[in-house]
Amino acid sequence: MRKLTAYLITGFLGVLLISIRAFENELFYDPFIVFFQQEFEKIAIPEFDNYLLLLNHAFRYFLNAGISLAILFVFFRDWQIIKISAILYSILFVLLGIIYFYFINYNLEGNYFTTFYIRRFLIQPLFIFILIPAFYYHKKHINDVKNTINNKE
Repeated sequence: MRKLTAYLITGFLGVLLISIRAFENELFYDPFIVFFQQEFEKIAIPEFDNYLLLLNHAFRYFLNAGISLAILFVFFRDWQIIKISAILYSILFVLLGIIYFYFINYNLEGNYFTTFYIRRFLIQPLFIFILIPAFYYHKKHINDVKNTINNKE
């Protein structure tokens, strides 16, 4: 029954992530959604409010991050993993946010694809697809080392 509960909770959290994406136009201010859906190299850069865009990207990023941390907790049930992941999410937000806002304010023309992909990491929950296998491998490796040590004794 415990596995079934974990599957149901993970499924629910996955639906939340999908809902954020499905209703992004209604939930968040982001004039670049439409811009990057079109042939952006041929159209003018949209007018945007820096502060409102930063606030909405931060809200969306940390909403996705919170759900992703919940998924990690359901998978691993380890607070150390959650702490490390939260720190990683915070550092990555600061770094990617600075780079993204530099590009859209000063250097967008000619760097459309770079800006597009940095933005994608900010607004999509892509890090979860890196963290789950990384922590799974780490836990498996630690368990293999413990088993090897126990077998030698």
